[in-house]
Amino acid sequence: MHIPPHDNRNRPIVDVGHALVPLNYFNIVRLRRGEVFDYAIPGFETCMVPATGTIRVEVGGQTHDDLGGRGADVWDGEPEGVYVPTGMAARMTCLSETAEIFVAGAKFDQVLEPFAVRRDELDIIQYGSDDTKTHRKIKHILGTKYHGRVGRLLVSELYTVGTGGWSGFPSHKHDTDRRVGGTMEETRHDETYNFRFRPAHGSGLQMLQRVDNEPGEAYHIMNNSTVLIDKGYHPCCVLPGYEMYYFTILGGLSQRSLKQYFQPTHADQLQTIPGILDMVAKFK
Repeated sequence: MHIPPHDNRNRPIVDVGHALVPLNYFNIVRLRRGEVFDYAIPGFETCMVPATGTIRVEVGGQTHDDLGGRGADVWDGEPEGVYVPTGMAARMTCLSETAEIFVAGAKFDQVLEPFAVRRDELDIIQYGSDDTKTHRKIKHILGTKYHGRVGRLLVSELYTVGTGGWSGFPSHKHDTDRRVGGTMEETRHDETYNFRFRPAHGSGLQMLQRVDNEPGEAYHIMNNSTVLIDKGYHPCCVLPGYEMYYFTILGGLSQRSLKQYFQPTHADQLQTIPGILDMVAKFK
C-alpha cells in the first residue's frame, strides 16, 4: 500500500491495529522551537529518531538532551534515537528552530528499559556495487546489537550510494513464520518505509510482487511517500540522477531476528552482489 505525501498534523500515519501492518506503528511529528509533543502507545514499543533538528527526550525518569542534530535533510548528519518501552509515557521538546521526528513502533507486550542510541553507537554497513546498480548503505539504529534490550522492533535508515539504482534486491519477503525441519526459514515481519529523495523533486518505484513469476503491483513513490509491506517480494528503485533514502520499521510477530526468504527466480543473484550476505546477517 502506498500512502502519498501529506501533512499528517502529528497524527499517526500507521496507527495501532492497522489492517495491513498490525505489527507496526508510524508517526511523523513536526515541531518548532520550544514546542512539546507527548505520547504513550499501549501495546507498542517505539523509537524516536529525529529526521532533522534537535530535541530533548524525557522517558522513564531519564532525560536525553541534544538528540539528533541533523540539518536540512536526512543526508545532513548521522541519525540518533531513543528507545521507548511499551506503553511508557514519553515527551519530546524541540531545541532547534524546527524538527521533524520519526516515531517507529512494533507490537510488544513486555515493558523493558529506555535508552538512547548516539551516532557513535550506530551499526553501519555498506554493500552492493555500482556495476550491479545495487550500491547502498544501511545505518542500523535499533539493530541486532540490541537483542535483549528491545522486544520486536528493528529500526534502520537505508541510503543509495550514488544516484540511480536498486534496493531490496535480490527480491525477498518476510510475511509468514515458516519452519522447515525445525529451522526457521522465514519470519513474519510487517514493514513500513518512509522515502526521501535528493534533490527532493526526485522519485522512484516500489514493486510488490505477491507470487513468484506472476505480475504484481507498483507504486510511484515521491519525497515523503510511505509504503506498507504486508506480503510479497518488494524491491524498489530510484530514477537516474537522484539519491534515495528510506526510514525502515520492522516489527516481528514471534521474534525480533529477521529471516528473509529470497525469491527463487532471482536467488542466484545473491552470489553477484558484493556484501549482500553480510547485510542479511545484520538483521538476524
